[in-house]
Amino acid sequence: MNHAQADDRSAVTGRRRIAFAVRTDAAGLPGTAALLRSLALAAPGVCEDVVVLHPGLPDPAFDPLRRLHPRVVARRDGGLADLLRPAGYDTVVVLTPDTVVLGDIGPLLRLRHGVGAVPRSGADDVRGGLLDGLLVVQRADLDDALLARLAAGEDPRTVLEKVLTPVDGRYDFPAARLGDDLPVPPHVAVLRFPGESGVPASGPAAEAWRRFASDDDAFRAAYCALPGEKHPELLAHLAPPLLLTARPSLDLARTVAEVYRRQGRYDEAVEVLAPVVGDRLDAPRCQETLGVCLMALSRYAEAEARLLLAAASPDVAPRAYAQLARLAWILGRDEDARRYALEGLDADPTDAGCHAWQVRTRPERAAADGGGEPVAAGGQLAHVALFAEGRENAGDKVLPEAVRLCFGPGTGPRHWYAQPVHRLVDEAALEELNARRGVVVGGGGLFLPDTSPNGHSHWQWNVPDALLERLTAPLAVFAVGYNVFDGQLYRRTRFAESLRVLVERSAFFGLRNHGSIDRVRELLPAALRDKVRYQPCPTTVARHLVPGWTDPAERDDTVLVNCAYDRAGLRFGHDYGHFLGQMAFALRGLRERADVRYAAHMPADERFVDDLRRVHGLTLPVEQLYDRTNDGIRALFRRSRLVIGMRGHAGMIPFGCGTPVLSLVSHPKLAYFLSDIGRAEWGLSVHDRDLGPLLLERAEAVLDDHPGAVADVLAAQRPLWETTRANLAELKEVFAPV
Repeated sequence: MNHAQADDRSAVTGRRRIAFAVRTDAAGLPGTAALLRSLALAAPGVCEDVVVLHPGLPDPAFDPLRRLHPRVVARRDGGLADLLRPAGYDTVVVLTPDTVVLGDIGPLLRLRHGVGAVPRSGADDVRGGLLDGLLVVQRADLDDALLARLAAGEDPRTVLEKVLTPVDGRYDFPAARLGDDLPVPPHVAVLRFPGESGVPASGPAAEAWRRFASDDDAFRAAYCALPGEKHPELLAHLAPPLLLTARPSLDLARTVAEVYRRQGRYDEAVEVLAPVVGDRLDAPRCQETLGVCLMALSRYAEAEARLLLAAASPDVAPRAYAQLARLAWILGRDEDARRYALEGLDADPTDAGCHAWQVRTRPERAAADGGGEPVAAGGQLAHVALFAEGRENAGDKVLPEAVRLCFGPGTGPRHWYAQPVHRLVDEAALEELNARRGVVVGGGGLFLPDTSPNGHSHWQWNVPDALLERLTAPLAVFAVGYNVFDGQLYRRTRFAESLRVLVERSAFFGLRNHGSIDRVRELLPAALRDKVRYQPCPTTVARHLVPGWTDPAERDDTVLVNCAYDRAGLRFGHDYGHFLGQMAFALRGLRERADVRYAAHMPADERFVDDLRRVHGLTLPVEQLYDRTNDGIRALFRRSRLVIGMRGHAGMIPFGCGTPVLSLVSHPKLAYFLSDIGRAEWGLSVHDRDLGPLLLERAEAVLDDHPGAVADVLAAQRPLWETTRANLAELKEVFAPV
């Protein structure tokens, strides 16, 4: 099985690494198992590493724990430092094997400062030692000197006095308080039993512990039966054994398949769901999930059949028809795509997906796109790209035009043949590409596994290897990025095979940052690695490309802010509330200096404005970039004094317009860009503990010396333009008409 691997670039993004840690020996393993069960059942949406420190037990001893949790990390116990500051983690929640979790522990994971502990006296606990109960340790606040003093036996309360952070008693409640007959208070989130006397033989506290002493199958069934959201990794670990029964639950099969789908494990989703759902008409949501997964594997005929079965249900019909329209469009069947979209609108006139496909495939639009008098095919360039439309991402609208401007002022259908990157390259499409004097693929973050997955390449260009090998027109991969999120799963085997064919076939292979160059070279044979070179995103040099460009003599007293919410779990982890509060602090300060406005690249970005107003009572006016023309987007950025952005193009486009930028780093690509221009200090991690004060300080520095900040942008832009010009001179020869 080709299992997915997770990209980990936390050192680049600053993503906080969190772990639970427990110290145990052989006698404590059953208690540790009960702890893991309780953790999953009380916090079903939490799945962090569980570091189990042991005195040298054989590795198979931990197999029972691994059956309960997908992220058990067994390590030889090297002392107090390994428990309080295990290597590789920023925040550690220390628990004991005689502890069970009964309630929400989210607040513990959101702690950001000090060493959290519940204040208590010896009367509360048989042991009474601070280090014998729950601790929440921030690595940054527990240095080597403090650890050495603890290891030497000094009183922990004295040693940690300056960094100790009080934690509510509900998170470390001693069962000894309850005796044999008192009930466990309903507010208790973590119940700790005395390690020397152990769990009492009877009573409410003992009953609370015994809830988590079940066998594996009972535990799995209990977890899967929980209401509400569950962590996909934990669910994918616990649910599959339940599907091996003679008659597995249809709902469970669909739940597991949905998890696999979100993880990009489409083949496994099909394996789980297809045998259970069959051709049943009473399971439309299962048919829809199955159809979407089959489409992601490029099994289009099977996918269409499943989606048609789903569309028979009025409840599911609009979504199913939208997927059918997308499938037909991918296959170049525009009339069928429009018909499916209209059928979906008949089922629900308000469905946004069907409306978007109806607009994209309307006949008058197709005529407009192909209008004019194009030059002969042999004089055109073909452009393979994501062509955003409607209210889609504003950056994806600006980007294709910026790529075309690199090759001349003509950017319309007269000079360019458009091949949407997600449409299948079949024999007819290959013939059209080969008829052109060259093919440009890019730019943008096309090396990513999701958005519009396909089984042919495992990246965004839906091209089978066999057809790519038959491409005879000169091929240039231009300013493409490796766009995988920190922590995102990516099944690289198929991608690596497709990538090899792509690089072999390319006359020019330029990636938009050196981070992407490094990631892609890792996947290539040694003989091909030197073909991968640097080509900055053309949006970063817009001043040199847009005809008639002039730098502004004056700017508006405006600071623009942008945030992004796609894959929010990968962007923020447990830190979204912290991020929002820090941004509120910074923006309140900035409003005293400038007109602070919000630049939404797409409608989903406006969640930030809603959350900021709801949680912190702060309102920002919104500039809806997705409703502006490309010139309008550039004009807004060009006139602003500063842009603070989380999206890649919220930094690259204003930078290309000569406007100072600060980046809110939640994705490696932002850090890669700033590294390339030698301005790492322009980036701040969304996870930074002091994000608010740092952002305010750096933004005020830009405003205090704005002419100097603009000059710094122009100086950083100069090498990008020199690189681009050199590459374009080479490509002019590559694409010269024969």
